[in-house]
Amino acid sequence: MSDKRGFTLVEILVALGIGAIMLAAIYSMVNLSQNTSSGVERRVTAQQDEKTALELMAMEIGMASYNSFLTNIWVDPANCTALSANQTYKGIQVATANSITIEMDINDNGSIGDANEIISYNYDAGNLYITRETNCGGAQPFLGDTAASGNTRNVRVINGDASIYNPVIPVFRYFDGDGIEIFPTAANPAPIPNIRRIEITLAVETENPDLNNGQRKRMVYSTSVIVRNHVPAM
Repeated sequence: MSDKRGFTLVEILVALGIGAIMLAAIYSMVNLSQNTSSGVERRVTAQQDEKTALELMAMEIGMASYNSFLTNIWVDPANCTALSANQTYKGIQVATANSITIEMDINDNGSIGDANEIISYNYDAGNLYITRETNCGGAQPFLGDTAASGNTRNVRVINGDASIYNPVIPVFRYFDGDGIEIFPTAANPAPIPNIRRIEITLAVETENPDLNNGQRKRMVYSTSVIVRNHVPAM
């Protein structure tokens, strides 16, 4: 008679245990891969949003004071209809660390007020986003959004978060023709005519934390804009 026998119960249990361990390891690796992939995707999306916003801001701010050889064309940024009392500010009617209002006569018709000729950017540190407003038509989310809006937001703008950056990072910094930083404020806008260069810095973090470590990915990008048309007419 041949001596043939099957697996013992112990052997079957050992095999099942090894199989379960292998399946758990495979699942863990797949899950980690998916989490890593999701984290990379969120970071890439945040980078794209931030870079696109920075490029548009730089392009528009660089056009401030276009057609500056004309006089008495710059309008009051509060209502966009009446002439501004500060004609010497030309196309930079508001300039603070977290907000700027620029004006330009982009169609060369000798007046300000056509589409996209008055643009305001404002950083809302409380809601962690930046708004853009054109021709006093109401501020719209530009980079990020409010948490209460219900809209999907990929980034939180964290320039003003003192728990992360101390001192906080201004969105806008201003320099005169000698490269010396000047500090116009809402209370003291007098240095505005001296602005020749504007540095824009956007510090953001992803809205959703990384699934692997629970941390939000942070990024800081900046650019410098020469405001050529803001030079006084000779």
